[in-house]
Amino acid sequence: MPRNLDLTALRAFVAVSDAGGVTRAAGLLNLTQSAVSMQIKRLEESLGISLFQRAARKLSLTPEGMQLLGFARRMLDLNDEATARLASDAFEGQIRLGVPHDIVYPAIPGILKRLSGQYPRLRINLSSSFTTLLRTAFDKGEVDVMLTTEDRPGPGGEVLSRQELVWIGADGGTAASQRPLRLGFKDTCIFRPTAQAALDAAGIPWELAFEGDSEQAAEALVAADLAVSARLRGRWPDGTVEVSGQGLPDLGSLSVCLYAAPTARGEAVEALMAELRLAYCG
Repeated sequence: MPRNLDLTALRAFVAVSDAGGVTRAAGLLNLTQSAVSMQIKRLEESLGISLFQRAARKLSLTPEGMQLLGFARRMLDLNDEATARLASDAFEGQIRLGVPHDIVYPAIPGILKRLSGQYPRLRINLSSSFTTLLRTAFDKGEVDVMLTTEDRPGPGGEVLSRQELVWIGADGGTAASQRPLRLGFKDTCIFRPTAQAALDAAGIPWELAFEGDSEQAAEALVAADLAVSARLRGRWPDGTVEVSGQGLPDLGSLSVCLYAAPTARGEAVEALMAELRLAYCG
């Protein structure tokens, strides 16, 4: 049956080794010399080995003691980190993260899972919408950290990458070849003005096939081959594919930008922003 090492005894052992003697270690630990000596004795008895060589009032580690010292330091470091992380108010509270719905996958679920495991007492709230709506919420102080998809960053924004905007339609569909071209965008979609301007510049007639605030309904219309839409490359909904050719104009690219509110501070916020940079850069 595995034996459990006493962390209190290990702490006394490390202190004696570092201090070079029981007297100084007792002062560092705020214990009596006899209490420290007893901890060392119990540790030696539990392991069945001698940890120190005692000669002329001088203590030195035995080979076994030197081996245990490395393990003891790591065990105490893990113990101290765990208790500090789980008991400290610094790792409580909440982070309100805003991410445009079309770039949530595949990165965000994994990032949130890792952050939750790292900071179990932290509440993480996710808001997913269009950049225009997220910006409004951010300006009102309702979002702490935000990703956006936009042509150029606003004040305080950090550009993580440029991503191409492409046309999408139903897999095997014909809506992209119809004229006037029918467009399936939610009313507040930031991609709609870009698509309309590109079609106007190319002299391609178009009409809106959808009006409303439901992204799911707009996507269903496109998947049913009743309209086309635009998304960042590689981030289109199920049932749709990138549409190339058909005389459709190039839509250019947009920046994925990162913002943090001035009040968003602390280790957990920095960890989240580091994860977002890693996932969305390049």
